[in-house]
Amino acid sequence: MKKVIVVLMVLVVSAVFAYAGEIAKDGSFIAYDNETVLDKKTGLMWAAKDNGRNVNWTNAKKYCDDYRGGGYTDWRLPTQEELEKLYDGAKPNKADCGFDVHLTKLIRLTCIFVWTSETLGSDAASFYFGAGGGQQYMVKKSLVDNYRVLPVRSGK
Repeated sequence: MKKVIVVLMVLVVSAVFAYAGEIAKDGSFIAYDNETVLDKKTGLMWAAKDNGRNVNWTNAKKYCDDYRGGGYTDWRLPTQEELEKLYDGAKPNKADCGFDVHLTKLIRLTCIFVWTSETLGSDAASFYFGAGGGQQYMVKKSLVDNYRVLPVRSGK
């Protein structure tokens, strides 16, 4: 009997998260009321906003591992290639740190660098969303100034 109740509770919770409503669109991007954004071109689902503060690579990875946006549990750090597909030089938005970031207005970045999953020893890759950006950098994992994390997951 306990198993049946647990299964029913899981189904109810899953059903609630499965019915997120659309709140905005921007090209191939759809924002939902559960604070997720789906990119229809890539099939990836993004957190609607970054972590909101300076973070090093190790804590960025932990943030993604622990993130539960939209009720999902399979969030991860994005790859450089995935972040590159978000960059749009024609769409500047003012970030909290004072710089312009260039991507859809449906995803809120509070500064210009986002950590990626690629690493090499004590270095990790990051992606630059600033003016003239769309660039990838290998930097020390310990850096924090202007670095953010933007969780991603497969939207399928």
